[in-house]
Amino acid sequence: MFCCIFRRRRKKLMQQPFPAAWEEIIRRNVAHYRLLNDDERARLQKLIQVFIAEKRWEGAGGLLLDDEIRVTIAAQACLLILNAAHDYYRNVETIIVYPSEVVPPERRPSFFETVLQPLEPPQPIAGQAFRQGPLILAWDETLQGGRHPGSGYNVVYHEFAHKLDMLDGAADGTPPLSARAAYREWIKVFSRQYLQLRNDLENGKPTFLDDYGATDEAEFFAVATEQFFDQPVLMKKHAPEIYRMLKEYYRQDPATRAGARK
Repeated sequence: MFCCIFRRRRKKLMQQPFPAAWEEIIRRNVAHYRLLNDDERARLQKLIQVFIAEKRWEGAGGLLLDDEIRVTIAAQACLLILNAAHDYYRNVETIIVYPSEVVPPERRPSFFETVLQPLEPPQPIAGQAFRQGPLILAWDETLQGGRHPGSGYNVVYHEFAHKLDMLDGAADGTPPLSARAAYREWIKVFSRQYLQLRNDLENGKPTFLDDYGATDEAEFFAVATEQFFDQPVLMKKHAPEIYRMLKEYYRQDPATRAGARK
């Protein structure tokens, strides 16, 4: 019964005309939107309508939320699931947006934890995704990444890639896949490329993938997702195996899309 209500509500949302003011926001703030064809834009708009309606949005740090913020974030988040099987990021309930980077509270050791060395002080963050909890974004970084692609850095792509990874309950760099063979291929390719990145960095070799991807497997997937959408032509040239796997996973070919629009 609950699922039927959800489906009816979503259908009703998608039948509503997409606000012209929202499309103006997307065209102004999300450069990748201009690379889509008419059919892709229409489908993305429907995703955005449902996504905005179903998520709880909170402004923090004095930020007053408005349609520009919600639509800009939703457009980038929904681009990732444009062609993929999805349930509108069912593991994202609340999105908290700060004006700029925020310093998280200092971690305190638990009562039973033995601290062998001083805890590192918390560092400013532009985004953070929790397995059980909200997703945090900095608005200035969100806007910069949306308006000026090409750097390989996009905080929305990064954090929502983490949430896709977490759909199976673990942040391990392997999102839910369709079949056992797909898991075997994914683990083979991503493990090899992850270890190669770590090895290259340790030996001072230049790398295409951002060095933050060497933090762990979960960050490797999130960083690779950023660069897949933001630097697709370069990724296809310098990391073709990763590009191939992400092309199959997201069911998109942004390198061809970028070339067609030149």
